[in-house]
Amino acid sequence: MKYYLLLLNFLLVHFVTAQIVSSAEDEAIFKTRLLQIQDVETSSFNEHLLEVGKTFLGTPYVEKTLEFGKTEALVINFRGLDCTTFVENTLAISLLQKQEKTDFFSFTDNLKTIRYRNGILDGYSSRLHYFTDWIRNNEEKGLVKDITADLGGIELNKSINFMGTHRELYPFLSDDTNYQRIIETETSLAKKTLCYLPQKEIKKSEAYMKSGDIIALATSIKGLDVTHTGIAFKKPNGRIHLLHASSSGEVKITEVPLVDYLKKVKNNIGIIVARPMP
Repeated sequence: MKYYLLLLNFLLVHFVTAQIVSSAEDEAIFKTRLLQIQDVETSSFNEHLLEVGKTFLGTPYVEKTLEFGKTEALVINFRGLDCTTFVENTLAISLLQKQEKTDFFSFTDNLKTIRYRNGILDGYSSRLHYFTDWIRNNEEKGLVKDITADLGGIELNKSINFMGTHRELYPFLSDDTNYQRIIETETSLAKKTLCYLPQKEIKKSEAYMKSGDIIALATSIKGLDVTHTGIAFKKPNGRIHLLHASSSGEVKITEVPLVDYLKKVKNNIGIIVARPMP
């Protein structure tokens, strides 16, 4: 029911172009986010990204915000975020500082570059659905760097095929063309290894992690690489906490360090860390 109410809300308040779904309210929130950070001084891009992420604190968690309409479009929604759209929007806004831009359409260009394979929106399958694929492709774009191996991560050979084996969970996969293209993507992913930092190794690696690093939660669930993602928030005592769009309700910072938070996450095996590039 929540999903369909969200779709109804989109239909009532959003304008839709050939490839962009947005609203005047989203553009107003975007401008507010820029005002919130315009006077904040940071010494690095990582710190700037963290400050952008903190402007979303309290934003409601809403799942499936990108599953809109009958064809893939660049959906922009600042009023409700899931864990991935939180990271994507934060990175897209942060990049504006480097680009010396403040307009909404530059933001949308950044978001499209981040969300889609090689920055090209070409149907549902062009979206980077698996987060390890998201990291690899955005590393190729020069936007992030996977530092998991540098932190002591280990390789894992695992078939990433959850979407293809759970077609019924994804409305867009009722289309045979979309489904076949996702299968092709998963076949390509099968040739790659996954590097993750095991839970027991995280605490001693915290010294090398920074606020603003992008953290993905690796999982033992068959066919899946990652179940959740967020942004590292390093406290003065050196402990890493997670700034994330929590499925428990809203964008928040974990009360306990990441290591302790992960102990309660079912099927978690560790983390993958991607550092935004300045």
